[in-house]
Amino acid sequence: MGILPIFYAFAGLAALYALASRVRPNWRSLAHIPTVGGPPFPILSYIGTVRFFSRATELLEEGYSKHKDGLFKHAEAGRGWRVVVCSPKLIEDVRKASEDQLSFRAATNEALQASYTIGPSVQRNPYHVQVIRANLTTNESLSGIFSDMFDEMIHAFEKLIPVTDDWTCINAHETVIDIICRTSNRIFVGLPLCRNEGYCELNKRFTFDLFIGGLIVNWFPKVFKPTAVRLLTNVPNGICRGSNYLRGIIEERLEHEPGEKWEDKPNDMLQWLIDGAQGEERSVHALVKRMLVVNFAAIHTTSITFTQALLLLAAHPEHLPALREEVEAAVREEGWTKAALNRMRRVDSFLRETQRFAGLGAISMARKALQDFTFSDGTFIPAGTFVDAPSHSLHHDGRIYKNPHIFDPFRFASSSDEGTRYQMVATSTDYIPFGHGRHACPGRFFVAIELKTMLAHIAVTYDIKLERAGDPPLGRWIGASLVPDRKAEVLFRKRRD
Repeated sequence: MGILPIFYAFAGLAALYALASRVRPNWRSLAHIPTVGGPPFPILSYIGTVRFFSRATELLEEGYSKHKDGLFKHAEAGRGWRVVVCSPKLIEDVRKASEDQLSFRAATNEALQASYTIGPSVQRNPYHVQVIRANLTTNESLSGIFSDMFDEMIHAFEKLIPVTDDWTCINAHETVIDIICRTSNRIFVGLPLCRNEGYCELNKRFTFDLFIGGLIVNWFPKVFKPTAVRLLTNVPNGICRGSNYLRGIIEERLEHEPGEKWEDKPNDMLQWLIDGAQGEERSVHALVKRMLVVNFAAIHTTSITFTQALLLLAAHPEHLPALREEVEAAVREEGWTKAALNRMRRVDSFLRETQRFAGLGAISMARKALQDFTFSDGTFIPAGTFVDAPSHSLHHDGRIYKNPHIFDPFRFASSSDEGTRYQMVATSTDYIPFGHGRHACPGRFFVAIELKTMLAHIAVTYDIKLERAGDPPLGRWIGASLVPDRKAEVLFRKRRD
């Protein structure tokens, strides 16, 4: 029997099971919350699911404009009609809610189907988050790794975007993801593995496979999910390939006792994870999965953000002089250091505005209610409900941002506030690309110095422009995710002024 008949039989059984499991009366528990995208009834909710996949931003904007101060709901694959979107006024409720009430971890597990794709241990014990907070958030720790990060970044730029007098055409997304993968892994696993093309390709591929794998597995009911992972995703193969690259390194390092200091002990993410691992986590298989997850978090969102920033700068090269002036002044005083980056407010603002204008997706701050919850306006949601904040609509709200549909690169640099309120890493109820509150992205401080260094280097090294003049090709929406245009190209040449 061929693979196609097996697949069709499997998919048919899954569809029937899912259809039957949806015919339940408990949809009425959210009947008091307005709906967008289709009728919120059993079976018919699949209409809304398909609509949300094809035009999520339209549906979210519809709900946002009609219910600016409350909540609305929509249907989504794997979550049915149990998805509630809160207004800006209620974001603070989400931030304040405990993990036992509105769970970030449970929502992330559902989105990536982590219990099935990468195994329950990563979801059950996310100790890598504490490792990141301990080693990649403070000024001292970031200053300590900056020289290695900068060295690798320059090496990657020289290889991928040569400085020549003639215009060189490069694929924006592919080049950005290559540079970010190499630069990040200089800090994650060090030399020489960070420059191994096969290892970098694995991590780039795994980032895509895990994201797509989560989408695929989400469509199947629980009983079929393990089989769906094995038959329909590349995640197991990626983990196996990761073991091929990392096994020898991990086994050698595991010969030392936890926390032991020895001569030439590596100062990288892999070693931090080994030092923090206990019990079953101190195994090659567990550490390989953990490293792949960290790469997923570092590469996926960071590469999308900088691809958009690069395309916006190429479409508006008139902003290069202002960036160059600032970067050169800071480097004259501080050299290429973390301290210099702290003085680059225009560079920081350009990236913050990129996230506001063309951010990672249409939603943020995903949560799953683990118990019944009542918002401050009195709206009740039952346990099992998913809660999102409408980041795209919020970031384009004229009540919050002046001329919100115009890209204004120095919008935040021109603020009279000299503090940290408008820095790229700062979050608030009005700015949520990184989330907000205790579950705001812990790696955003590392991401910020990585992206600011890349943008600063480009500004003082190259002239750039789009291959075709006009608005930048900022990608397309798949559900609530903005996927960069993988064919978009940018022209580079040696700076002439």
